[in-house]
Amino acid sequence: MDGVLYRGTEMIPGADAFVRELRERDIPFRFLTNNSQRTRRDIVAKLGPMGILIDEEHVYTCAMATAAYLEWQKPGGTAFVIGEGGLLNALHAHGYAVVDNNPDYVVVGEGRTFNLELVEAAVRMILRGAKLVATNLDPNCPTQNGLRPGCGAMVAMLETAAGVKAFSVGKPSPFMMRAARKDLGLSTDETTMIGDTMDTDILGGVQLGFHTVLVLSGGTRREDLSRYAYQAELVVDSIADLHRLLVERKWEPWWNLRRPALVREAAA
Repeated sequence: MDGVLYRGTEMIPGADAFVRELRERDIPFRFLTNNSQRTRRDIVAKLGPMGILIDEEHVYTCAMATAAYLEWQKPGGTAFVIGEGGLLNALHAHGYAVVDNNPDYVVVGEGRTFNLELVEAAVRMILRGAKLVATNLDPNCPTQNGLRPGCGAMVAMLETAAGVKAFSVGKPSPFMMRAARKDLGLSTDETTMIGDTMDTDILGGVQLGFHTVLVLSGGTRREDLSRYAYQAELVVDSIADLHRLLVERKWEPWWNLRRPALVREAAA
């Protein structure tokens, strides 16, 4: 969402109109986020004052995906958690108990409570047999004041100390993105992934066969695109450009249109 709908506390122009159009036309959508700190209710409350009006059902977080995955792997299990409210709530909702000793899993998400005491405890648990799971492997997170270390950076310390590799369910994991598609009740060809990051949003969409739209309002610049072996089907400056294209075309599925014409219009 950060880089597509808003930057910090400011909405990206056109995001409210795009979401409003989706709701008025009853087009199903989900906001996927690799931030495990906030609950769905928290995210709804954050977007509301910006003018982006959604319900909790429109949000799907990596914390929810991680909790669903753990319940599928080991129902009624236990976890030692390095993370915050969004992750804790999701685990509880899926029948997991949060413990301080002998957990089935060590689960790591974003947060500002990370410290060496937690690292030491987690490493001991992993060496005793707990499985290491990360909500995502993003190395950093954007904030109003610049980048800060992300979940991936914190997990890397545990991986190095314990000599294991973490399993991650967040974007671009097929588990999270497929679960969101199924939640929408759509087929693969009916699903479009819109994102600002090539390494997560677009990579995940390409791997699952979704249609893909890259917006340049976040973490990717146009000059970066030549470095990747995969590309988005459509590249636009912001969500406002995609909104304009779709409204002018009366919401005919954009992938049925001639791509060169769309690219020219988006760049105009």
